[in-house]
Amino acid sequence: MHAMQYEITLPADYDMGIIRNRVATKGHLLDSYPGLGAKAYLIRERGVDDSPVNQYAPFYLWNTPEGMNSFLWGPGFQGIVDDFGRPEVQHWTGLAFADGTASGAPAKSALRRRMRVPARTHLGGLAVELAQEAVRLAQREGAVYAATAIDPRTWEALLFSAWDHDSPKGQGDAFRVLHLSAPERDLLRRGQQW
Repeated sequence: MHAMQYEITLPADYDMGIIRNRVATKGHLLDSYPGLGAKAYLIRERGVDDSPVNQYAPFYLWNTPEGMNSFLWGPGFQGIVDDFGRPEVQHWTGLAFADGTASGAPAKSALRRRMRVPARTHLGGLAVELAQEAVRLAQREGAVYAATAIDPRTWEALLFSAWDHDSPKGQGDAFRVLHLSAPERDLLRRGQQW
């Protein structure tokens, strides 16, 4: 599993209805995309859920590097580049995935928490802790799914969870989910990824 996200930060007075319309008209295009486990079409709005910015920030869980690569080098991502410029694409190696207690429900919100990994951290122990955290998050009421990952280039750990209601407060960056494409979610490997 590979986790991927890009963030497009928009002006404070940007009409977020433009993003909502974009997702409403184009979001379904990835509903059957090969290699895609799940794509959460995420937004943050300035002043809502403590967000300091307006932002469009889709979050992906890929089953295959081929799926991810075909998206990045294909017309889908080129449309983002054409409309907003080329964003930095963040990428993390998957550690764990878990279905939530509300697995069959539509996702309404998401929570992302990023943490720097201190230099003296025992990496094997951290990986196990993060895999267990995915399971703990998924066991909470209203969780649709949870995933954990790490970027070994920057040593940043990531916890991501999707929810069928407002996400837990104060535990990371809160997003609204406008659409969830999950063509190969059933193929995402459950549990730890090593």
